[in-house]
Amino acid sequence: MNFDLLIDFHVNAQQQGPGSPASTLRALDMIPIDKQAPLQLADIGCGSGASTILLAQHTNAHITAVDLFPAFLDKLNAQAQALGLEARITTLEASMDALPFEPSTLDIIWSEGAIYNMGFRKGLAYWSQFLKPGGYLAVSEISWLTEERPEAIETHWNEAYPEMGTVAEKHQAIAEAGYTLIGDFVLPPSDWLDNYYGPMEDRMAGFLDRHGHSADAQAIVAEEKKEIDLYTTYQDYLSYGFYVMQKPL
Repeated sequence: MNFDLLIDFHVNAQQQGPGSPASTLRALDMIPIDKQAPLQLADIGCGSGASTILLAQHTNAHITAVDLFPAFLDKLNAQAQALGLEARITTLEASMDALPFEPSTLDIIWSEGAIYNMGFRKGLAYWSQFLKPGGYLAVSEISWLTEERPEAIETHWNEAYPEMGTVAEKHQAIAEAGYTLIGDFVLPPSDWLDNYYGPMEDRMAGFLDRHGHSADAQAIVAEEKKEIDLYTTYQDYLSYGFYVMQKPL
């Protein structure tokens, strides 16, 4: 996969994964903390910053927005400046499994649709050290919605993400990592179809034209179309669960 082309395809999207402002704010509302206090928050795998901007607008936190790809961070910096939020958002180019934060310094860690890159259990364990005692972790994670699934979709996800599990299995992983689950909910289909896949389909023709319908560009579009078809066909069996949890005091 040509990562430069893949980034080009996604960098100007409002969302780099399923989600919505409503879901971000619903998860934020679950955290029983004074949102107007001078909190320290890290948004891990922030992409171009859809959730970062919302969190800055609805809290008084200083937010460190972390992503591995500078193009996404450049987009976020431009948005933050345009909205007058640059003083409260600091971007950081770093890998989510090699973070430079000091131990026990963050009030909240946020991560939408990204923790799978290092694995759910590994992410829960690794990120815990950076949270203050009693700090909060909010993540969205691809999850099965049923105990049994058609073979085609189960085979696909077992190959793509072997740690794919049910909501109940995610609850178990959260407890085993030492957190207390505060609340959770499942992203609705509109977070996938209206906010992510619909705009993605709208970008495909322009992306192909921009890159001369190259083989690499066509391969990216074909892979994205396959993902859209899989979700459309099997959406009753999977979604992202949004899990909000607290580190022990």
